Amino acid sequence: MAFDSSPLRVEVVSADGLIWEGDADQVIARTTEGDIGILSHHEPFFGVLVPSAVEVITSDGNREIIAVDGGFLSVAENRVSLLNAYARLAGEIDQAEAERQLNQAQLALEKGDVSTETMQSYHRASAQVRAAAKAAGRH
Repeated sequence: MAFDSSPLRVEVVSADGLIWEGDADQVIARTTEGDIGILSHHEPFFGVLVPSAVEVITSDGNREIIAVDGGFLSVAENRVSLLNAYARLAGEIDQAEAERQLNQAQLALEKGDVSTETMQSYHRASAQVRAAAKAAGRH
């Protein structure tokens, strides 16, 4: 039996629409159970994502880093789908602004504001800071 080296088909979809799609050799994401690496022909999998920076190694050797504020990861039939309320490519992130938003959310949390809006701001800013740092080579 010949080895099928076909790439993964990856889609990252947020509430705003399709954020990124393409062929990849590997996807690394963080779920509630920990980090998971997905290669071609991975067994079917469904996981809950935590706010983090997802890394996609494309078939042409490039690296895409995508900030996600949670959501879901589905793997089936050599396709990977990341479904999120919010996702942004690292190259589109203003790191200084993301750090400012993170500091602002942390201050609000320290003052006892645990509203849904504050938690959402904290998670999104945290994911953006991680993605920008990872894209810059500062894990």
